[in-house]
Amino acid sequence: MRPQQRRAWEQHYDRFVLAVPRAEARTSVKQGASVDLIAAFGRSAPLIVEIGPGAGDSLVPMAQARPADNVLAFEVYRPAIASMLAQLATAGVTNVRIVEADAVAGLRHLVPPDSVDEVWTFFPDPWHKARHRKRRLVSPDFADLVASRMRLGGIWRLATDWEDYAGQMRDVLDDHPAFSNERHRGSWTPRWGARPITRFERRAIAAGRHTFDLAYRRV
Repeated sequence: MRPQQRRAWEQHYDRFVLAVPRAEARTSVKQGASVDLIAAFGRSAPLIVEIGPGAGDSLVPMAQARPADNVLAFEVYRPAIASMLAQLATAGVTNVRIVEADAVAGLRHLVPPDSVDEVWTFFPDPWHKARHRKRRLVSPDFADLVASRMRLGGIWRLATDWEDYAGQMRDVLDDHPAFSNERHRGSWTPRWGARPITRFERRAIAAGRHTFDLAYRRV
């Protein structure tokens, strides 16, 4: 970490980051682990899960705009978490908790079934090389896991600037019996106005890539 990130980590870790039992890897979650989310947030409120918020450039303003909701973020990159901590503290945001863990393990072990009102998956790693595409997060198995954690009527919002990954997301979720495309099968969703354009999205736009938005209702 850079010195500024290290300071943020030391000053704000205990306030925002949830310590969880680990398996072997640093970002793993031990089987059988649990977290009392009501105690962690200090209240019972609608739950939003963001997967891979990075440094929080979009998460922080979105959470700030939703003070009545609890936002649980799964992020594996420690310097990004440190930058997110600094942003949360500077903005005075209090309704975010972070787990330094892989989202699959985090959802499976830490989030109760039928408890999530909204899921955000914005610009996940595209693994754009053909030999790496099996590593992409949005797959039928992951969709099964997300569906099991969402309340009926909840919404899963996704965005990517890689066209072939966008098509994969749409194919997976259009075919999934637990989700209904908020537009129509095979359609894209208009850009969600509540999601800020980050510097990374601006770079994608400058490189000539279009952002594809999707939204699916848990049915």
